[in-house]
Amino acid sequence: MSTFEQKHKFGERRFGSVNWVGFYTLYYKEVMRFVTVWIQTIISPIITYLLFLYVFSLAIGTDRAPVLGHVFTTFLVPGLIAMQIIQNAFANTSSSLIISKVQGNIVDFLYPPLSPGEVTSAMLLGGTTRGLVVGFFSILVSILFIKVPIFSIFYIFIFALLGSLLLACIGFIAGLWADRFDNLAAVTNFIVIPLSFLSGTFFSIANLNSTLATISKFNPFFYVIDGFRYGFLGSSDSNVLHGLIIVTVCNIIAVYVSYKLFKNGYKIKY
Repeated sequence: MSTFEQKHKFGERRFGSVNWVGFYTLYYKEVMRFVTVWIQTIISPIITYLLFLYVFSLAIGTDRAPVLGHVFTTFLVPGLIAMQIIQNAFANTSSSLIISKVQGNIVDFLYPPLSPGEVTSAMLLGGTTRGLVVGFFSILVSILFIKVPIFSIFYIFIFALLGSLLLACIGFIAGLWADRFDNLAAVTNFIVIPLSFLSGTFFSIANLNSTLATISKFNPFFYVIDGFRYGFLGSSDSNVLHGLIIVTVCNIIAVYVSYKLFKNGYKIKY
């Protein structure tokens, strides 16, 4: 019997079906983790995004053929922003769990009168918030200095939200699995970054041969970035509605797996 079930059985939980105060407190803690070091967690990704854009603009120059009907720099901007969004959402949940495990205070997640669903939801929402905050300020910088077009705010927001949530889930699962920072670095270096780079961030999959283009369509990151880019440019490599369905299904699966692993105490209770 889990700690939550024991407390619920013996009447120690007196908050109704949802402990909203506890949920908000944990969510607030997760948000403040990155807000208090905003130079590292918000400014740094924006600088990285601008450096990528500057380097690629210099390396390729102005002679590059249009991509999806837009100059290459304009095409590149949404992909770079989406990459920063998903990487920061992953970093928030994964770092929160691994730091707690390494420092030995993971019990802070287990003993408070919070259900597994409340803990999981608060932490995933915290990671999602970080991704959206980084995305918002990156878009703001782009609008002010780069003059990137905006086709649909709805698609920009929905794919930023779903992409952040998906990577927050992956970060949550990775944080549960990892025993050391080295394990977490392996997930980042061999899964998150490669899938981000090979998802159409820097290129259109229309330029790939049929085999590589087909492989790319099995990468959920591709649909996040492609849909996010559609919100800016109004053009995409795939059917945006199909991409929205695929990303939504991936999120449902990822949230469920995150919840079940935490509820079962995977690598945190023993």
